[in-house]
Amino acid sequence: MPISENRFGKAGRCLVAMTLIGAVAGGCGTAETETPDPAGQVEVLELRVQNIRYEAIDLGPAGPSLGDMDVYSGDAIQDGRAVGHGGGTCQTLRIDGGDATMQCSITMELGNGSITMQSLWKRGTSPLDMAISGGTGDYREARGTVRFWDIATPNERARAEIIR
Repeated sequence: MPISENRFGKAGRCLVAMTLIGAVAGGCGTAETETPDPAGQVEVLELRVQNIRYEAIDLGPAGPSLGDMDVYSGDAIQDGRAVGHGGGTCQTLRIDGGDATMQCSITMELGNGSITMQSLWKRGTSPLDMAISGGTGDYREARGTVRFWDIATPNERARAEIIR
């Protein structure tokens, strides 16, 4: 099971961007509050993503195949400081020609709880929208969406719209 950091190149590093999703959903740092949703209050966070670590794990035959996994971690930066950290995985579920569809799952740990998110992702596409699927602590009933742009670049950013 060789590990190759260059196997997916820039597209693989895109997954690191998802790490920030949790921080976006975390409500750490200053947040803007929008008009309350009938089922809860919407909290919006604008973040910069700082990619820390990425590994591509080739689990099947050499090259892209079902089950291959990308593992990543990073920090969410707001107003020049880290407000959360986390990581996740994306596992290849389908390969059509040169296109890989992956199931991605991320957890972001924050001082007052954690946020979980997930989505299917066609490798290399942008923007990426992930569903906030829950959390712990202050975020135990969190839901909403996190969108990422400029994935795996120095300009990567995320916007979370968290309902709780």
